[in-house]
Amino acid sequence: MDPILKQISNVGIVPVIAIDDAKKAVPLAKALVAGGLPVAEVTFRTAAAEEAMRAIVREVPEMLVGAGTVLTHEQVDRALEAGARFIVSPGFNPDTVQYVLSKGALMVPGTATPGEMEQAMSMGLEVVKFFPAEQNGGVAKLKAIAGPYRALKWMPTGGVNAKNLMDYLSFDQIVACGGTWMVKKELIEGERWEEITRMTREAVRTMLGFSLHHVGINCGSEAEADRTARTLCAIFGFEYKMGNSSVQALPAAECTKTPGPGAHGHIAIGTNSVDRAVYHLGLQGVKCLEETRKTDGKGKTKAIYLDGTFGGFAIHLVQK
Repeated sequence: MDPILKQISNVGIVPVIAIDDAKKAVPLAKALVAGGLPVAEVTFRTAAAEEAMRAIVREVPEMLVGAGTVLTHEQVDRALEAGARFIVSPGFNPDTVQYVLSKGALMVPGTATPGEMEQAMSMGLEVVKFFPAEQNGGVAKLKAIAGPYRALKWMPTGGVNAKNLMDYLSFDQIVACGGTWMVKKELIEGERWEEITRMTREAVRTMLGFSLHHVGINCGSEAEADRTARTLCAIFGFEYKMGNSSVQALPAAECTKTPGPGAHGHIAIGTNSVDRAVYHLGLQGVKCLEETRKTDGKGKTKAIYLDGTFGGFAIHLVQK
């Protein structure tokens, strides 16, 4: 996958911004970064778009900036000169797509029909926008037409919000979602930066969906692991299950036959996407141990340990 698309996928949510006052672009970008979303699509729906992009690129370098609602060659040139790293259009115009590609830039055109999607694929594109998503049938439509297009991924925008976000992101052919709910016009005009950060942080938490998965208990032998698991099952009615390296009292505990990471054991935290969780935790300075990464047949991470211990326990992320 293209490195910029990979970064967008890791972030997971792309705020779509229409800004009337370029002076507010930098504090807005900083509010989004503080909330955990260092990417934005600045749309050419306003006259301030180009200046806003320039300001963000110059003063908030950690923000990945794209240009949206790009309709003409002139807008493509202005966006790229302003520092935009990717171009997004509301519809599929082969001429605009080809022009962007001729510039060596990343293009994510809007599509709504299989015909448009096939044209995009014939031009070598691996990700297209699905717009307006909800009005065009939402994730149900994408799942219905996905069969012939397994090599294509979508970035739905239009009607995506905090309530239906995970309906989209739980489908593995969706690379990210575009949204406006954390950057609404009244929030920007009112300079409610703390509110934007709060809503952004909530969106990230919803996307990652952290929850306690199970507790791992280090035992010195298979016999000790078996006794511990059976005791927990007897007391709490958990399901007993013998495994290769542990004995489980499902869904709460995993009793390891030999001591594993952590003095006492480990805490498994479930997440909607381990790969996105690793990226977002990295933004907070939390490191993961690459040598512990386990992947599935598609290359997606199933589990990985965090660096360090917490109260004598190691912590690892697991895919829900």
